[in-house]
Amino acid sequence: MASKKLRRTDVSLEVCERLKRHQIESCQDLLSLTPLEVMRLAGQSYQQVLMLLQSVSKACAPSMTTALEVWKQRADLCFSTSLPALDRLLQGGLPRGTLTEVTGPSGCGKSQVCMMLSVLATLPKYMGGLDSGVIYIDTEAAFSAERLVEIAQSRFPDYFCEKERVLEMAGRVHLFQELTCQDVLDRLERLEEDIISSKAGLVILDSVASVVRKEYDTTLPGNLSHRSNLLGQEAATLKYLAQAFHIPVVLTNQITTHVGDRGERGAASFRGASDERDSGYVTAALGNTWSHSVNTRLIVQYVDAHQRQIVIAKSPVAPFAVLNYTVQKEGIRLEDSAALCCSCGLTFPALTADTQPRSHTTRLPWPHPLKDPQPTHTHASTSAHTHRDTCTPTRHTLTYCTQVGQQLLPNSTVNHTERKLAYSY
Repeated sequence: MASKKLRRTDVSLEVCERLKRHQIESCQDLLSLTPLEVMRLAGQSYQQVLMLLQSVSKACAPSMTTALEVWKQRADLCFSTSLPALDRLLQGGLPRGTLTEVTGPSGCGKSQVCMMLSVLATLPKYMGGLDSGVIYIDTEAAFSAERLVEIAQSRFPDYFCEKERVLEMAGRVHLFQELTCQDVLDRLERLEEDIISSKAGLVILDSVASVVRKEYDTTLPGNLSHRSNLLGQEAATLKYLAQAFHIPVVLTNQITTHVGDRGERGAASFRGASDERDSGYVTAALGNTWSHSVNTRLIVQYVDAHQRQIVIAKSPVAPFAVLNYTVQKEGIRLEDSAALCCSCGLTFPALTADTQPRSHTTRLPWPHPLKDPQPTHTHASTSAHTHRDTCTPTRHTLTYCTQVGQQLLPNSTVNHTERKLAYSY
């Protein structure tokens, strides 16, 4: 919070302008000075400076809230994606006041997700929307107004049957094309005024990695630290905007290939090989520092030429889960529940009416917390699922059912009122 700009605190505009002339723009810059230095730079009395420093210190400290208050606000903490299975796993949808990242290879539909969410945000609240504007920052020149309208008319044909409603929807999506790192950072610094003027309830940055990877070659000396500083500023600004306006912020990210041992993979790596040592693996771009900045990460990846998967890779409320989807005229369409893939990350045939259980040894999309794991899943068309892990654990083995929402002992069986899938870890 020390990186918060002074103009976002209770400091008067006149004092902010005086300090800015001396390159004092953030709370950290001001609090690093002594009271006498602030007196000289701001032209304030000693008592005024003490009050100023106290006010800025309070602005830096996160305000206290109780668990009860958070619980009472839970109903208003999510933005529905209009994808029931995904909303159910995320306990309502994309969380407000936080950063949600959609990452994956090119062509998987990241921009399609962003445009679909843009349409949803403009809808009235009785239709699950936010009845608000949208700020869409495009760094790849990939935004298509025609596609935005097509998604709206195909997904909600009854509502957007009138041209006036289509025009109103398109007019509430405010597009900014920023093609350099400095342009993106400058836009984010001015975004507070844009959110207020456009009454925006959703901010989208598509994509955060595009300009950064083009401008910063991390093999050159000093570039890695400069890139980390830039990403830190962007993350801090976006987090502040999300929390200050209580809105969801959606980012898209690219993927990169790393060479190394399988045990080195982070929690955002994609499908790996079954060998003891891999020549390389695919993971979300921008490194671990950025990875920890986002609150929710959804990974999109290919299954085949037509079908793709959404993986809930990181979430404070949702378990690990995988959903199959396709990109249609109306945007993202999830497959039927019977066609959902196994929670382990591999596509699994829909269960038939026969009573023959189906088993397979999984290959996880990213590293398991256990050493060289090969959990075995038994899928039956009945309501019982046996949870079992065939690897040698380095710590106590726990089993977590994604649907029942409880931990189970190894080799235990859980009964469901209807057919569900589960996984071990």
